[in-house]
Amino acid sequence: MTPPPARTAEQRKQDTLHRLEHDVDAWVATAGPDGGAAHLVPLSFVWDGAVLLFATPEDSPTGRNLAATGRVRIGIGPTRDVVLVEGVVHTVTPEDLPEEDAEVFAGKTGFDPRRLATRYLYFQVVPQRVQAWREENELRGRELMRDGRWLLAD
Repeated sequence: MTPPPARTAEQRKQDTLHRLEHDVDAWVATAGPDGGAAHLVPLSFVWDGAVLLFATPEDSPTGRNLAATGRVRIGIGPTRDVVLVEGVVHTVTPEDLPEEDAEVFAGKTGFDPRRLATRYLYFQVVPQRVQAWREENELRGRELMRDGRWLLAD
């Protein structure tokens, strides 16, 4: 099977932004501050055009790792159309998250952690590196963002 032609960098960025805006779930990888074993979980998210917003229980391995290290790696989409995001994490309590952001999160994901007995925290992820590719022919040029800056202007 011959893969489709490689997308231009501009098309790849446009497709990545579309995925961030329209997808709901991602694989979130964290590790503890001691460099311990990696932890990988699926979480729902919202993208506001600059920041990804996740929520997970405060006492879960993911919640503890995100709060302790402030670093994350995220995979969005299928393996043959993947977007990888590495980011800096800011922990936000439900009390400190603006009501509008909490409502947008609940509306898009169908999940409202504010209504649960288990204490959840919100995590804002500021992308520092973004990569996207479909097939081997897109591995070259897969980096779309470096050091928090898109490599292509809008």
